Amino acid sequence: MSKIFIRFLIPLVLLDFGALPIRAQTDVAASLYGAFSGATNGNGVQESPSNAAGTLIELRHIRNPLVGYEATYSYNRANQAYSNLSAACPVGGTSPCTKTTAAISANAHEFTGDWVVSLKLANLRPFALAGGGALFDVPSAGTVSTTTCGVINPLCTPSTTSASVGTQTEAVFVYGAGVDWGLLPHLGLRLQYRGNFYKVPPLLNGFASTGVFTHAAEPMIGAYFRF
Repeated sequence: MSKIFIRFLIPLVLLDFGALPIRAQTDVAASLYGAFSGATNGNGVQESPSNAAGTLIELRHIRNPLVGYEATYSYNRANQAYSNLSAACPVGGTSPCTKTTAAISANAHEFTGDWVVSLKLANLRPFALAGGGALFDVPSAGTVSTTTCGVINPLCTPSTTSASVGTQTEAVFVYGAGVDWGLLPHLGLRLQYRGNFYKVPPLLNGFASTGVFTHAAEPMIGAYFRF
């Protein structure tokens, strides 16, 4: 009996694995998302990124439920605000106190490669992903505002100068989950959430970096075309 079962089972297993290339699929997708990051503090500096809208492009290949991969490119505005606050002016002290703030306009470009696992359920395909890549923050302009106050009967003197900025590259870890919803044989909607972990980029030259890691949440909606 067991020999009969084995003889029956082996062809089924071979047939299943042989059918994997038939179930393989490739698609390209475009999504819109919101990038939401919280303020970070470190080395006496507070960094506050602006929430922004962005675009994600994906090229994904699914071989089977456990083997899938994708290459992605995303873009969003990545304006940053910095502040460096000294201690309050001591009454009767001998040194002034200075408040320095900076506002930087920047763009963020991200390239990643991700591993994807998924499951086909009727016209739905839920999936999860994890991967990594590089995040390029490219500042375009900025200003630094400094306010210096005296100690006794404080007289404050403000000044504003152009910021010295520089492009920064940071490694990024990506994770996420979502679902593909097939509407037509080759077209559908892609709903997903992606999270990014990376080190806060020091875009402002001459200004101390927070030196800490941050997290960006990116809920998104898009459409895919399946070949």
